[in-house]
Amino acid sequence: MYKNISKIVRNVFNVCLFAIFFVPFYWMVITALKTVAETLQYPPAFWVTSPQWENFVNAVKAIPFASYLKNSVVVTAGILVFQMITVIPAAYAFARYEFVGKGFSFGMILATMMIPAQLIFLPIFLLLSKWGMVNTYWSLILPQATSAFGIFMLRQSFMQIPEELVEAARLDKAGEFKIITHVMLPIAKPTVITLAMLTFVGTWNDYFWPMVLTTNDTVRTLPVGVTALRTVEDMVSQNIVMAGNVMLMLPILIVYIVAQKQIIKGFTYTGVK
Repeated sequence: MYKNISKIVRNVFNVCLFAIFFVPFYWMVITALKTVAETLQYPPAFWVTSPQWENFVNAVKAIPFASYLKNSVVVTAGILVFQMITVIPAAYAFARYEFVGKGFSFGMILATMMIPAQLIFLPIFLLLSKWGMVNTYWSLILPQATSAFGIFMLRQSFMQIPEELVEAARLDKAGEFKIITHVMLPIAKPTVITLAMLTFVGTWNDYFWPMVLTTNDTVRTLPVGVTALRTVEDMVSQNIVMAGNVMLMLPILIVYIVAQKQIIKGFTYTGVK
């Protein structure tokens, strides 16, 4: 009897959890397909009888969508490349080497995770302005060129790889670069994919840095552009705004569907529950 009650409670909890995450997404999609009158209707309708697909076309036409999209792709790809270049060697060094100040250095890296971006954006802006990088792709890429969480996550994964495999590679006269690329990374592949996915989502959705490190729309990204939809024709058109948000969210959904198995493996492998 207690087992059945426990199962029922667990199922109810799962349904509630699903609803918490699914209902806002569903509401965003159906609002994107409504007319302006339907978005103002009370009580609101939870379905659409005549989808307005032209809302997506209007959202694209209302702002320089292609430019914002290109900027998002360039900035996201740049941050992904730089984070892989900086995070992987750092994680390998902390996992496999002993050196003076290792514990202190790793502690300082973890401490940076507790510093909010709002606290450091001004000195970063002044520094990039002094270098003449404001309103360039570099101003959006460099502040996020590495990840303390990524170093921590990948270090945990590397530490679970048996030392015997590394020693065997060294006996075969493999250099450190070859050990990383042919031994460590293939085994830690789920973690690397998970880290890349988290970086992609965080960068693609980032509004703060593109807004504070730019002064015009030259290199601003899609989240900033979607926000501009709120003032289309001097009025708030919720259906147009939601259509823009659906298009903003679509690449994330596609990437997650493709990589979900690797993400689950990555969190399981690193012991992150």
